[in-house]
Amino acid sequence: MAEIRPFRAIRPAEGWADRIAALPYDVYSREEARRAVAGDSHSFLRIDRAETQLPEEVDIYDGQVYRKARELLEEQIKKGEFIQESRPCYYLYELVMDGRSQTGIVGCASIDDYRNGVIKKHENTRADKEEDRVRHVDTLNTQTGPIFLAYRDRKDLREVVERVKRKVPLYDFVSDDGITHRVFRVDEEKDMADIRSAFLCTDSIYIADGHHRCASAVRVGEKRRQENPGFSGEEEFNYFLSVLFPDSELMIMDYNRVVKDLNGCSGEEFLQKLSEVFVVEEKGSLPVKPAAKGTFGLFLEEKWYLLTARDKTKSADPVKNLDVSILQDWVLKPILGIEDPRTDKRIDFVGGIRGLAELERRVRTDMKAAFSMYPTSIEELFAVADAGRLMPPKSTWFEPKLRSGLFLHSLDGEKRGEGNI
Repeated sequence: MAEIRPFRAIRPAEGWADRIAALPYDVYSREEARRAVAGDSHSFLRIDRAETQLPEEVDIYDGQVYRKARELLEEQIKKGEFIQESRPCYYLYELVMDGRSQTGIVGCASIDDYRNGVIKKHENTRADKEEDRVRHVDTLNTQTGPIFLAYRDRKDLREVVERVKRKVPLYDFVSDDGITHRVFRVDEEKDMADIRSAFLCTDSIYIADGHHRCASAVRVGEKRRQENPGFSGEEEFNYFLSVLFPDSELMIMDYNRVVKDLNGCSGEEFLQKLSEVFVVEEKGSLPVKPAAKGTFGLFLEEKWYLLTARDKTKSADPVKNLDVSILQDWVLKPILGIEDPRTDKRIDFVGGIRGLAELERRVRTDMKAAFSMYPTSIEELFAVADAGRLMPPKSTWFEPKLRSGLFLHSLDGEKRGEGNI
């Protein structure tokens, strides 16, 4: 059973949502983040990446970065750009991309459900990235980035969502990238009770995106428990901000790979080695976007190739049978010598949202070859997580991205800003 609670959200005041909402902090490099907020005094990215508001020589993990983030948040609350609900409620968060809609339920998940495996992960986290968000959340006393969770579709939750979406939304705007964002408040007692009881009947919830945010939220909650030995379990720090989507509405995009060299092989030698693992078909200048599991595109020396995995690569193991694992286990490691893709500087990863033209550009500028991938499916993600296993890094790319700044969760329930209901 999963405990998903309503909460007293801190959220943008009327007329401010589109100006405050920002892409997640971790999709930007340091320079990209600085450029994105240049001349913008409202974007939530200023708070998520507060080093952009300090001199460039300041280290991104310096304590003053987190103190600056808190100062910026308190300033926007004081100005009335944020308000806080007077009582707990849920929300619906609908995103529409290229005509495809997905609607998530916004609430707070239990750190105990993460600890006991009801909330399941499929990726490892990096210590430095996790520590960064621990310090950010702890200093702000607020969770600022929602964790993207998924659940197997349920008829009872669909019915609640359909009822609530007949109302007028709190927010309805189109972001610069063409994504429509709508938010509805769920504050009627029956709807709230139906949501809570449905999740209490749900055995497994899955982290789709936001493993670092989730792990850091749990660590902060554990830290607060140690600081408050008489805690009851009902305190806000025992819960973390989440948006939960049904699997039927989610789309995972390809997460492609580019490599810097061929590990001493010529192009011809590399293709010969690949032919032992794949059926290799030359496609010339026609970009190859894999249309089925077990197929890959290769861009090398101004030519595209279609690679189809031979039977010997297939496995009943839910991790080894992933396309990203086939590429790692049969090509990147044994042929190119890339043992650990998390740390090897000879490999980089390109989200599918950037398109195949970005793979060609990288090969023509700073890389030697590119592999286009068939997307990992949500069923594969669930299977790996259910088995208690972990995927290789950069296995999934979800679109559209949830915006930060639309919902904030205070860890102590302290009143922040004016009430709304």
